[in-house]
Amino acid sequence: MSEPDEDPKEEKRKVCKKKKNKEKRRGEKMEGEKLEQQQEEQIHESVKHSESVILRGIFKVGKKSHDVLLTQTRLTWTPIIPETPTGEVAVLQPGMLLLQDVFAVKVKRRRAAGQESGGAMLGVALFFCKRKGRKLEEDTLHLHNASAEHTHAWYNALKKQIAGISSRPRYLKVFINPSSHKKEAVHIYRESVAPLFKMADIRTDITGHLQQVDMCSFSPVGQSVHFGFSAMFGFGGRSLARAEKKRWMASSRRREYALVKTLAKLRPEECELSFLPAKKSRQNLFWNRGQDENQEQDSDLEGEGEASWTTKQGQYLSISVMSIPCLSPHAPRGLAPNTSLTSGSASLIAVENTSRSEFIKHLKRFGSSSGEFSFSFMETLAVSAVKIRPLSMSGFSKEESEEEGDSKSTPIIQPEGAAFPWNIDGELVEIANEVLIRVHPRLISLYGEEVEEAESTVSCSCI
Repeated sequence: MSEPDEDPKEEKRKVCKKKKNKEKRRGEKMEGEKLEQQQEEQIHESVKHSESVILRGIFKVGKKSHDVLLTQTRLTWTPIIPETPTGEVAVLQPGMLLLQDVFAVKVKRRRAAGQESGGAMLGVALFFCKRKGRKLEEDTLHLHNASAEHTHAWYNALKKQIAGISSRPRYLKVFINPSSHKKEAVHIYRESVAPLFKMADIRTDITGHLQQVDMCSFSPVGQSVHFGFSAMFGFGGRSLARAEKKRWMASSRRREYALVKTLAKLRPEECELSFLPAKKSRQNLFWNRGQDENQEQDSDLEGEGEASWTTKQGQYLSISVMSIPCLSPHAPRGLAPNTSLTSGSASLIAVENTSRSEFIKHLKRFGSSSGEFSFSFMETLAVSAVKIRPLSMSGFSKEESEEEGDSKSTPIIQPEGAAFPWNIDGELVEIANEVLIRVHPRLISLYGEEVEEAESTVSCSCI
């Protein structure tokens, strides 16, 4: 008796199952080829973003071997995918690190306890920062390879590329507030921040001490008292007034426009200038007194006899009173280089009437190393108090205001009647009457230190 024939339905089901298995294997193969293609595209993309490929080698990242590629801008590592007997493809994620985020590179060695040099080669470690929300966190990429020659070649190449990044700082000035974070700021910096700078080969200069600084009070008759570090009457005040009326201009263009315009209409002001010269004995007393004694000094100033004051009358193009050097890119040594933060006095710089060409020579000297005050029409003195009383009633004339056009910007103070523009710490203040300026030694406390010269210099192309 013959066996019964196989059910046609069962045979059809088996054929369909074999077909599905075949399609599955084909799909897996295609997926593996697609993954390999994506990895190759990532490598090519990395190459495209850089000028040239510098090094290519094999390192272990974690426990897996990777194909590591170094270009001029980045480091990429792609898993080396092993082939399996079943044809299955392991899916491993490639990685990429921008060299601009790397702050240090070190050679890794295995050393015994107490061993300070030598040791078995382990590879290269890259220390970099990564963003987590609004914060930056430190992280490390370990590239493992036991070959000393291979490791040193990569170490030298990485160091060279990182050193060539133009935006990478070589020197940093660090400001620390010793009172912050429960007065632990200095300890935190030394324990957590300074080691990172050292690893990155960045030199640092730390400023963190509290320093008392001299300040001036500006007391116009019938107006509010102002406090500041510098005041300019005449040329400096008129330049600022013109600049404020052109707020729609770019900052640099507005500044040059005002300077040129004021030079073109250069004219002196008839003034009575009185000053109280600073004395070394008085300065020394100021340096060693507290707040109560400073208030007492103000009373003593009011009681000074008329003979102590020196009074002059004449035509002045500019009068400046500054209790600090006022460093700037245009004047690297400062507008008042002979004063300091805690001298107990201010510099009075009076420029008498002279020709426009001579005045421009004086302005140009501020950009050089010296000689800005070596003119016969200039006088510089260390003072403890100054009185400036304009004798003319012209102020910033109506014709000048109309010529500049309408402006929405207004000075801080707008007195009644004719007024003269003053530049007090870069703010425009219009004052019509006499101004009494006093130096208050060590009036406020700041975190900082004395600087001899501005770090960058800029020459003005308009004069």
